[in-house]
Amino acid sequence: MTHLAQVAVVGAGNMGGGMLTRLRGLGWSVAVHDIDPLAQSKAVALGAVACGSAMEAARHLMPDGVLMVVVVDAAQTEAVLWGEGGAGPVLKPGQAVMLCPTLGPATVQSQAERLAQMGIDCIDAPMSGGPVRAQEGTMSLIVACSDAVWQRSQNLLNALSQQVFRVGTRAGDGARTKLVNNLLAAVNLAGAAEAMALAERLGLDPAATLSVIEASSGQSWIGSDRMRRGLAGDFEPRAHVTLLAKDTGLAVQAADEVAFDPPLGRLARDLFAQALGHGWADLDDAALLKLMRQR
Repeated sequence: MTHLAQVAVVGAGNMGGGMLTRLRGLGWSVAVHDIDPLAQSKAVALGAVACGSAMEAARHLMPDGVLMVVVVDAAQTEAVLWGEGGAGPVLKPGQAVMLCPTLGPATVQSQAERLAQMGIDCIDAPMSGGPVRAQEGTMSLIVACSDAVWQRSQNLLNALSQQVFRVGTRAGDGARTKLVNNLLAAVNLAGAAEAMALAERLGLDPAATLSVIEASSGQSWIGSDRMRRGLAGDFEPRAHVTLLAKDTGLAVQAADEVAFDPPLGRLARDLFAQALGHGWADLDDAALLKLMRQR
């Protein structure tokens, strides 16, 4: 086969598309598969090789190539690797799988063990920061892998991000770190939405109030980012409500498994579940402001 790729990206949506754009801009050879024809055509326009399945994308990989799985959840990850047309059966020793979704630690561990039986390395590498930062190479990449895999992956990791955090060697520690981060993000977002709804109810100018908060002790990045567009009535999805709804559930589950009770985390999880119940799954998670306005 001609045109072997250094990287195969399965899932070229918001984050995957941003990462692929970054890699192509730096001259990396990339194969791509996405079930959305529009996402795939955008990748091809950047010079990626279109593939009809994850298996075909994996077949394009160089002997030391990396399959980047950039889908949404555990079920999609399982399908990409082991479902019909999945990449797993055609991967070869010397290649690696990079798991980028926010997954439960047990899912990462089980996938890593299954791949290890075939001699395939696993890079536990959830990401944070959104598609613009992914494209700019400024997103956070949270990595857990063995020392040997870490050394072999330096070129790719440094190409993807200027903010690579190695958090351990144990498969699943990337996922654990991401869940801790996302639980705090959800708590901060819920708090910011509550504060803005209260400001409105008190008769304050909420945009002016947010400016005060941004320069004061109540500031949080996610609060500023989401509430600015929420106050403007902009709920077009950059980060769907479903994502933090899923992640808070996974985080609380991880806490339960180590006998830790996170009271604020449970509250945030329940608030996101309420937002889903209102039919706002496909809105931006700034929609928590809508939820708080109803209280």
